[in-house]
Amino acid sequence: MLKIGRRGMIAGALAMGGAASANASMFTPDWSSLVAGWETPEWFRDAKFGIWAHWGPQCQPEAGDWYGRLMYVPGSDAYKHHLANYGHPADTGFMEIIGKWKAEAWDPAALLHRYKQVGAKYFMAMAGHHDNFDLYDSAYHPWNSTRVGPRRDIVAGWEKAARAEGLPFGVSNHVSHAWHWYQTAYGYDPEGTRAGERYDAFKLRREQGHGKWWDGLDPQELYTGPSFVAPDGIAGNDSMDAWHQVHDGRWLEHAASRNPAFVRKWLLRQNDLVDKYRPDIVYFDDTQIPFGTVGLEAIAHYYNRAVEWHGSPDVVLTSKLLTDYMQGGLMNDVERGFSPVMRDQPWQTCTCIGDWHYNRARYDHKYYVPAQKVIQRLCDIVSKNGNLLLSVPLRGDGTLDSEEERILDDIAAWLRVNGDAAIFGSRPWRMFGEGPTDLPGGKMEEDKASDFTEQDVRFTVKDGALYTVLMLWPKSTLRIASLGRRALGGASIAKAEVVGGGKLAWKQEDDALVLTLPPAKPGQMVPVVRLHGAGLVGGT
Repeated sequence: MLKIGRRGMIAGALAMGGAASANASMFTPDWSSLVAGWETPEWFRDAKFGIWAHWGPQCQPEAGDWYGRLMYVPGSDAYKHHLANYGHPADTGFMEIIGKWKAEAWDPAALLHRYKQVGAKYFMAMAGHHDNFDLYDSAYHPWNSTRVGPRRDIVAGWEKAARAEGLPFGVSNHVSHAWHWYQTAYGYDPEGTRAGERYDAFKLRREQGHGKWWDGLDPQELYTGPSFVAPDGIAGNDSMDAWHQVHDGRWLEHAASRNPAFVRKWLLRQNDLVDKYRPDIVYFDDTQIPFGTVGLEAIAHYYNRAVEWHGSPDVVLTSKLLTDYMQGGLMNDVERGFSPVMRDQPWQTCTCIGDWHYNRARYDHKYYVPAQKVIQRLCDIVSKNGNLLLSVPLRGDGTLDSEEERILDDIAAWLRVNGDAAIFGSRPWRMFGEGPTDLPGGKMEEDKASDFTEQDVRFTVKDGALYTVLMLWPKSTLRIASLGRRALGGASIAKAEVVGGGKLAWKQEDDALVLTLPPAKPGQMVPVVRLHGAGLVGGT
């Protein structure tokens, strides 16, 4: 009732006198205001599937995740890659990688057309990662893509292309962690020929850039300043490892008390991002919200702007590990995770077919997540009232590799047959499905999940039909206990057909629905059966 009442107040105030008249009813930076005034938009619930360009300068080395931090951690793969390809981090730091990133083959219009043809119903662009580099024309942070690197407004390019394709447009903000994430850049090798020599972040200042590509920029603004750097005199890998575990090995979520200027500027940057590009979705890479009340200020600002743009807060903001109460005011995102249960509140999983940042090894050794697993994941999530946001990593130059293209083609082929029937615009049934496969329920736990079996099925409903997704193409007769006459309270199934056509033998018995499908043809996977019957989807 509070949600309906508040939305009605906003709409009424706008009708009587525009945005200015609605100010008394608009959002304030507190949970009660967010929960009372926001609800999940229907367009997001209908969308089900989005594609994410998690793309920035850390993709330039093509060496995987967290390159900007791990290249300063002696012994790490990124450190070894950096030594072999760019030199020692005391001489060539991550800011030099930014300088080398040109995005020379990036064609956002072509990529967005491709993503829409695959079946994406919304698109997300990364606006800034933990490397503290803004991928847009940032009014408050000079280290941005219009001044160095590509010298282009990356977010604006993505936005224009997404709008042209009619797709809701989102931006992801990961910057809140930069202040602790980057402390490795102030470190040094604990041993070896250059032991004790500080890395570039410790030494560089604005005046040293005269005549260079970064002339006029202060490296300390990029690297965030020293908050808890390793002291001189730590010797040996064991000692440095211990320092990292105590001081920089944690994923810090609290306000950066050692760097209050960073927090203040984060809010200005976030609000600037919202004001400039009017995103339909904002993604925070944070547990609950960044920086406590500062995060609440950012959310209230976004929702208030949405009311000005749309007449209601018809937008989505996602964050991680939200309580049930918090999920009344924003969307819960489960990063690289499943849900073992159907959730009352709509939610989202974000995951990737590879590393978050492009990793050439995935292509060379052919170990991307295959299309069948992506489709199974999508069906599982949708049956549990969620959406899937899928990252398909771009190379540093802004292109997809041939393996990624093949995976996208396979996803597109399945969605062309089954998407409009069982996925897009669907809603959960009274239960999500059945089968023996147990799934973990936590963030970053997808690697613990077992593979789906022929006995695993998932359900969705749409337009009076019940859709039964068979997670693996059955090689023999399949019995679905949830659809027997007893389980359905006596309701009978009148019609069963394979979505997209194909022979199907079926019968409903007291204890199960019995299905027999022909063998899969080459390329076929995850079949969907459409069921009709009196009372079959009532009460959904």
